[in-house]
Amino acid sequence: MKAMALAVLLLAAISSAWAAGDRDAPARGVGFDQRLGAALPVDAIFTDESGASVRLSRYFAREPVILVLGYYHCPNLCSTVMTSLLDSLDRVTLDAGRDFQVVAVSIDPSETPAIAASKKAAYLATYARPGAAAGWHFLVGDQASIARLAGSVGFRYRYDPAIRQYAHAAGFVVATPAAKIARYFFGVDFPARDLRLALVESSAGRIGSLADYLLLLCCSYDPKTGRYSVVIEKTLQLACFATLLALGGYLGAQWLRGRHRSSPPRRGS
Repeated sequence: MKAMALAVLLLAAISSAWAAGDRDAPARGVGFDQRLGAALPVDAIFTDESGASVRLSRYFAREPVILVLGYYHCPNLCSTVMTSLLDSLDRVTLDAGRDFQVVAVSIDPSETPAIAASKKAAYLATYARPGAAAGWHFLVGDQASIARLAGSVGFRYRYDPAIRQYAHAAGFVVATPAAKIARYFFGVDFPARDLRLALVESSAGRIGSLADYLLLLCCSYDPKTGRYSVVIEKTLQLACFATLLALGGYLGAQWLRGRHRSSPPRRGS
């Protein structure tokens, strides 16, 4: 009797595991393959939120680009990523449209410019900065263009026909004005400091302040985590350099003061 009960439990466990495996099947092979320094297909053609046909190169000029792959009808993950990105950008003093561009691209070839336009309007209502409309772009495209772009970024996704949804990774890419992949951000939490550093670094000195560049000297990008970490050795070197600079300035001032005091008085004084 006990043997029969154990056999039933074992069969139930196997059936449950098999069902779970079937449910998880669409998620297999989903993720980001980091391709730092790789070129984006700037000749790929998409359609923007106004219905105009555009080449990807249109968004690469002088500013770095935040490139977000997802789809506009995504019920969970995509909106979470975009909301978190908006929250981080709200805490960054750099402005979309002036200092960088944001380009969202749908991986669903069935989505339309009208859907993209409604998403743009919703996000611009949250990111209420002057000139923001010129810095946010929402694109749709055919399967060939989507596949080229996703492949160049290393963005692996799969469609689950059972639930009519896409399984995909969470995160986005920061690209240089020359359309080269500079940084990856993973997950749904994007520290504002890391995002600012990535934009400043990717701009090749076109945006940012002296404080940003000093901070970059003390930080190192970790491709495994997609975060900037403080490098102790660099920090100590920078602190020593600053100390020596200050000491040199002080000694120089003292030397000039002593020389002035030891100088003979001028005639007629």
